[in-house]
This record gives sequence, C-alpha cells and structure tokens, in this order.
Amino acid sequence: MEVPSNIIWVAFGLTMIAGLATGIGGLLAVMFKRTGTKFLCASLGFSAGVMLYLAFMEIMPHAQEELAGALGENRGRVAALLAFFGGMGLITLIDFLIPERNNPHELKGVVDKSRSCCNTDANGCDKKSLKRTGVVVALSLAIHNFPEGIAMFTSALSGLSVAIPLAIAIIIHNIPEGIAISVPIYKATGSRRKALAWAFGSGLAEPLGAVMAWAFLMPFWSPALNGIVFAAVAGIMVYIPLDELLPVAEKLGKHHISILGVVAGMILMALSLFLF
Repeated sequence: MEVPSNIIWVAFGLTMIAGLATGIGGLLAVMFKRTGTKFLCASLGFSAGVMLYLAFMEIMPHAQEELAGALGENRGRVAALLAFFGGMGLITLIDFLIPERNNPHELKGVVDKSRSCCNTDANGCDKKSLKRTGVVVALSLAIHNFPEGIAMFTSALSGLSVAIPLAIAIIIHNIPEGIAISVPIYKATGSRRKALAWAFGSGLAEPLGAVMAWAFLMPFWSPALNGIVFAAVAGIMVYIPLDELLPVAEKLGKHHISILGVVAGMILMALSLFLF
C-alpha cells in the first residue's frame, strides 16, 4: 500500500507542531506567574471532546472498515477490538512503569508545588528537589508522548479531516504539560533557558515517535496494518481524555466548565467532519 510522499511530509509536520506545543506551555510558564483555571479547564475539556469524538466516530469506524475488507467482517471486527484495547493497554503499561508521584497525569500537583515555592522565601524552598521534580516529569512526559507521536503520524495518513483536529487537540493538552515541566525547573534554577530547553526537549518525543512509525511501519504498510494501527490509535485517544485530561480538569475544581468544553469540542469536531 503506497502512501504519497506529500502525505507523509504533512504527517511529519503536524506531529512536529504538536510536539512543540509542550515548549509553548514552557514559554507561558516563564512569562506568566499564573494560568487561568477556567481557561485551562475549558481547554482540557475541549481537547478531550475532540479526541473522544474522533476516536469513536471517525477513526474506529475507519479501522473496522479497513480490517473487514482485509480479513473479512467477523475476523476484522475481532482484530479491531483487540487493537483498540491493545492501544489502551500500551498507555496503561507506560503509566504503570512511571511512579505515581512523577506521573505526567498528576500535572496539577507539580504546578501547585512549584507555585507554593514561589510564595515562600528562597531559602525555604528545596530547589534541588524542585529541579529534580521538573526533570523527572520532563522525562516521564517524553515516554508518555512517544506513542502519541505514533498516533498523530499514523492518523495523519488518513487525511487532513482527521489530522488537523487531532493535532489541535494534542497541542491544547500538551501546553499544560509544558507548564508542569518549566515551572519547577525555572523556580529552582532561575534560568528561563534551562526551563524552556527541558520543555521543548520533552515535546520532541512526539516527532521521534513519528520517525519510528515511519521507519518500522511504513515498509510493511497494508490495509490490514492500517486498520490495526488506527484501532490502536483510537484506544489511545479514548484513554488519554479519561485518564489524563478530564481528571486534571476535575481536580482544578471547574467540573461544569470542563464538561462544556467536552461538548464544544465534540460539536466542533462533528461540524468539521460534516463540512470537510
């Protein structure tokens, strides 16, 4: 199954942009002391809505169609389900391997810790511990973002109608991750350059995932593999909002705003798929 080179370059470009959003979050962290809670909750909810709608209404049906054509309807349906839950299992395994206190899903705790340090005397802040927190979170997020890069790249192969909304959703949810990395490092070292370097470096795991997908999957790309990868991507895209985005929004205390963001994301996604 031959994929046009221009489509591959677009997939690389979108994955790179999505990964760099972590650096944007880092930039915001060193420029502003506080991030609006309502805006952050709405953004997280919006990103979750886009991902959930895409996974169930676009990517999973596409995966089932591809696998039904390649393997037959019954076998294709089973393969799609196995791949879907396999994608969820991959992210679960990554979370299991990362200690809970350094888990990238606990973004609010990291930001709160760094903010509390900002409000105390410099001598009362364990800067070494705070810097270590930021570095460990950066490495943890890099591991977590690697399969997201694979998901972004492979999803882009199906066309811009899926790729662009997914890229927007990943960009939105990568921004608070960049904040969680940069704030503790910046407050511990006083160096904007170091804080931004760690944030941008962590985000580069996503284009690295795209490169790995291109190197190891593209030579064997076929309708069956396309369907399996897409079903796995759908599983990843369902897991991330339920395990990461919505719980963080809930902890920030703006439940209804985040749910309105979910609905808005779904409506916008539905309209974009209908129009384009």
